[in-house]
Amino acid sequence: MTEPPLTLTSPLEAVPGVDRKLASALFALGISNVAKLIWHLPFRHEKEQGETTIAQLEPQAIGTTRAEVTSCRPVNFGRKRFEAVLHDGTDRLELVWFNQTYLAKRIHPGMRLLVTGKVSDRGSAGNARPQMVNPRWQVLGETEPDTARADRLRPVYPASERAKSWQIAKAVESALPSALPLIEDHLPGDYRRSRELPTLAEAYRMLHAPQDEQEVREGRRRLAFDELLLLQLAVFMRRAARDAHERALPLAWSEQLDQRIRSRFPFELTPSQDQVVRTIADDLQRDRPANRLVQGDVGSGKTVVAAYAMLQAAASGHQSVMLAPTELLAEQHAQSLTKMLAGSKVSIALLTGSLGEPERASIERRLASGEIDIAVGTHAVLTDRVRFESLAVAVIDEQHRFGVEQRAKIRAKSAGADSTLWPHVLVMTATPIPRTLAMTVFGDLDVCAIQGLPPGRAGVRTIHAHPQDRADVYAQVRACVERGEQAYVVVPAIDAGQQEPMLIASTNQSTDDVPPPRPMRDVKTVAEELTTGWLEGARIAVLHGRLKRDSRERIMDRFRKGKIDVLIATTVIEVGVDVPNATAMVVEDADRFGLAQLHQLRGRIGRGDKPGVCLLVSDPPTDTARERIAAMTRTTDGFELAELDLQLRGPGDLFDTKQDGAAPLRVADLFADRELLELARRDAQRWIERSPRLGSAGEAVLRRRVLKTHGERFQLGDVG
Repeated sequence: MTEPPLTLTSPLEAVPGVDRKLASALFALGISNVAKLIWHLPFRHEKEQGETTIAQLEPQAIGTTRAEVTSCRPVNFGRKRFEAVLHDGTDRLELVWFNQTYLAKRIHPGMRLLVTGKVSDRGSAGNARPQMVNPRWQVLGETEPDTARADRLRPVYPASERAKSWQIAKAVESALPSALPLIEDHLPGDYRRSRELPTLAEAYRMLHAPQDEQEVREGRRRLAFDELLLLQLAVFMRRAARDAHERALPLAWSEQLDQRIRSRFPFELTPSQDQVVRTIADDLQRDRPANRLVQGDVGSGKTVVAAYAMLQAAASGHQSVMLAPTELLAEQHAQSLTKMLAGSKVSIALLTGSLGEPERASIERRLASGEIDIAVGTHAVLTDRVRFESLAVAVIDEQHRFGVEQRAKIRAKSAGADSTLWPHVLVMTATPIPRTLAMTVFGDLDVCAIQGLPPGRAGVRTIHAHPQDRADVYAQVRACVERGEQAYVVVPAIDAGQQEPMLIASTNQSTDDVPPPRPMRDVKTVAEELTTGWLEGARIAVLHGRLKRDSRERIMDRFRKGKIDVLIATTVIEVGVDVPNATAMVVEDADRFGLAQLHQLRGRIGRGDKPGVCLLVSDPPTDTARERIAAMTRTTDGFELAELDLQLRGPGDLFDTKQDGAAPLRVADLFADRELLELARRDAQRWIERSPRLGSAGEAVLRRRVLKTHGERFQLGDVG
């Protein structure tokens, strides 16, 4: 019976040479059919020496030779292995297969083998003998022609214990001839040729079966450009749809209103803050919904910018909401706004998950009736129970903590009187975003930045200290307390015995660079050490996310009033905490934290006119961890640190796939491919200007792939 021809949707068992066991192993790697097998790209290529005599094999290179087996034996003591010796008249080659003693039944003296593997030297200098460990092998028949194989580039694939790279390579080699002709190219031929790009099918062939290194580069360039172009097309499709179809409430503005709002601020705006405020005020006067990202370094004054936008909404008779990622930060925002607006008619409510049912129900009722002008809350605001009578402005603080689905929910709570209207959306981040990332993940947002810090800040000095130097570290903290100043001690864990490393290796890190499990410093242990040791006599309190809301508020209020000298906390103080008298911070196990987190934590000190010192206590176990700590001691520039963070972690983490559900870039590199990104962005903008919905003749495949790849992230389901 003739087997049906392979298609891209054929199951793996239909590929010649792939049995059920291998298919199951490949399925565990996310490879379920022929198309996904072809899309499983090699992560590097090894130069494989063409077939030579044994004497011509190059040490430390992958070589191939054919020769006769002169002796062999299984070894069942020590590390079990099977050994064989080949001889071809020019030299002898030793072969070793570990944990494969069963080969004694398959390989015998007198056989001729074709073997491929990495060549190493065994023995002392002057008496070295070539050896291959765990080589690939093939028995040659008596009639096998002696045709030597040429040099080639061997693809090395992401693999597993059950599905080895060489097995994946054989499966790809078997499927490739049938699969390549079936791959549709979404780029028109003229466009592709103008950009010197191979066809999509040829690009896959170049990576799976390259003739030379130039083909690897050409194939990779095509697939990297595809990723960047599809992403940029989605960005500009989102913008085009927003401009064409979405409407918002235009908010009133005047010089008199501007002065009334500014009179509520506790300080005069800096030139940079003033520029951003005017930009946003202009956005809010339009009937097209604002979709703006405000980025500014720690302490740059983003909260004041958000307050301006919400007060502009209140002055127009509409509501606003401010969404924060933690209850502590929401509480801080609510307190700041309440203090700022004391004596005004603007009503403010705090809505978090820890509220009792009667209080929560009351707030929900007043939001739905329009009695509350400004709501500040956490994810509790996103529940279906919460409705606004006339929501005009939504502010999302620390937006990297919220996924696209959550941002979409807040946008859906639009003006109740007219559900076709969208709120103006303002997202803020104190984690500066590298320009390349701003063009990709946040490409659908209008970006503005608050440059610099308010005047009067004394700055922060950062020092790396080893754990054995803790006595000196806490001597500095004691000196700070004796001067009448305050300090933070940040620890990575609440409970003793936690071992999970806080940082997980991203796709561009080897597993060797993941810190091994080791106990983390915890709140209870550190508190006991300090109260009975180095800081005995100081007023010390503990703060973490498991405390009840009223306990957190009471502790923070006492700390702000100077009634607590040292606050031992987890990362709940990472954002939003503003105590100008706090001048010292110790971060225990500092290598457990990412650069962005460390920078945010450091931003809690030096917020007044006294200089601050940040002491990072750690013994970094990896090169990456050491580089993070060194960067923190070298600069306080959040934008510089953001660039380094992207470089160290790769885009996968920063794309926030857990929340957004979109795959990170698999081929493109935001650093190596900056020019390619710029080209893709220019081309995508022109393309969508010509064809906003990609609905022209010949664009069906391109449109389908854009929607499949990025439709959910950019909410493109309703485009066209």
